[in-house]
Amino acid sequence: MHGGDDSPRPDSSPLLEVADVTFGYSARATALRDVSFSLAQGERVGLVGPNGSGKSTLIRLVADLLQVRRGDITIDGRPNHTRASREQLCYIASNDTLPQFLTGREYIELMHRLYRTAPDEATVDDLLERYQMGGRQFDLIEDYSHGMRKKIQLVSALSLSRPLTIIDETLNGVDVDALFEFELDAARVADDRGLLLCSHDFRLLENVCDRVIVLCRGEIAFDLPTSRVLDDFGSVDALVRRALALARAQESP
Repeated sequence: MHGGDDSPRPDSSPLLEVADVTFGYSARATALRDVSFSLAQGERVGLVGPNGSGKSTLIRLVADLLQVRRGDITIDGRPNHTRASREQLCYIASNDTLPQFLTGREYIELMHRLYRTAPDEATVDDLLERYQMGGRQFDLIEDYSHGMRKKIQLVSALSLSRPLTIIDETLNGVDVDALFEFELDAARVADDRGLLLCSHDFRLLENVCDRVIVLCRGEIAFDLPTSRVLDDFGSVDALVRRALALARAQESP
């Protein structure tokens, strides 16, 4: 049953908590099975796994784009389907489908209106310049390349500065300079904010994230601090390969 939006936030609760979530698109197709993890304030968590492992399904569940049927998801201590929770979250999808009739600057302003906030113009200007979009901010989005659309999405999300930002493969197709800028911005996540980053760029995850979660066959295969991943496996790539090997071994007769 959906609760109210104005319930008080429980003290010391995680910024994001996913508890025993199982989800399937049909009775015979289980996309996620008993998935549980939390993300604390000030934490940057990487989410990786092979195609079809359930990453995008999990992210869409957290963002309340899919309805949780078994298990619970809370944001800042409240059920994720409440308005209060949705306002805490900024989700950048993997696609670059944006309103083409707007300019880049108008898109940023629109996103702030949706969240009922006023953009800090100095912050927006700084982000646009650092992501090399200052000279194109007043051009229509229909004239943007794929990489430019991704960068205007990033600028919008970073200027919104929501307590929880979720990025689903948004950085694919973004140029190297923008990736370096994003690493700097991700490192500046304040103590009261968090980042969930889904990416196939393992080097980026190693540089940005405090923890790495590996999804495989719809289950969490590993959930480890990045420092331990590097110490025990040498790289995120090696960790993912290990998860795949274990999954194949379990399927063998």
